Amino acid sequence: MHYGEAETVNSARRMEALGFDYFSVGEHYMQGRPPLPTSASIPLLGVAAGATERIRLLSSVVLVPFMHPVVLAKLATTLDNASRGRFTLGIGIGGEFPMEFEAAGLNVRQRGSVTNESLEVIRRLWTGEPVTHEGRYFSMEEVTLSPQPTQKPHPPIWVAGRRDAAMLRAARYGDGWYPYFYSPDRYRDSYEKINRFAAEEGRDMTNFEWAVMPYISIYPTVDEAIEVAVRAASGQYEGDFARVVREYWALGPVQNCVDRLMEFVDAGARNIHFAISCPDKDYARHLETISKEVIPELRKRVADR
Repeated sequence: MHYGEAETVNSARRMEALGFDYFSVGEHYMQGRPPLPTSASIPLLGVAAGATERIRLLSSVVLVPFMHPVVLAKLATTLDNASRGRFTLGIGIGGEFPMEFEAAGLNVRQRGSVTNESLEVIRRLWTGEPVTHEGRYFSMEEVTLSPQPTQKPHPPIWVAGRRDAAMLRAARYGDGWYPYFYSPDRYRDSYEKINRFAAEEGRDMTNFEWAVMPYISIYPTVDEAIEVAVRAASGQYEGDFARVVREYWALGPVQNCVDRLMEFVDAGARNIHFAISCPDKDYARHLETISKEVIPELRKRVADR
């Protein structure tokens, strides 16, 4: 869903009132030809921060290759401080829309290595110590970030992605794993790989967040939900999604959706976010149903184990 200022304020306040834990905004710079409406995530999350008191704010996700690490660290710190420590920096590398890299004069093939170097610099900037860095893409001397973020040691970094390189990035630089377009089986595989990568890095994973963002379409029948989800996906992404909807979506009545979500729990996910796939006219109903029916039932099933 594309947000403007009014939609951001209204949605963030509604989600906070309904008891959701996170309000998230994604971003693209040019999504398709002709391009769909898009926004940058951090400015809109700043709008949401001013409209709310409790709900956490998640970039879902910032496309790291589009920003210098000093700029991204400053923007993230500013939002964290303005929200009194409510920001989680969800990051990704993009690439599904090469035209946006072309539009910004960026090499899409370098997006992974650029992101790795950026995260290394950002985490160092968040220590409060002066940073001198000479890397493949960035160089700086005695750069200090002041003030520091409200959250200590820094806002959590959740790494999105689907490939092994993203999993290694999460194990090395992240505080959480946050994939989408994932089946439960694929999530289980990523859970095992990230833990293995972390062990090889000598990393303690005790406080690591295992998040996932499944798409959800809640309708009286699975067939109706599939039809709606395919239409929604075809408007947002290139290609035919008729085959992948069944594999990646939670579909149909509430009980069916919860059954699907429990498969992600069984695969290792502990923090479930919802990408609502429906026409705008059904969006408010989905929020209400997820808040009042899906989440309580999901929590009950987990507690009853």
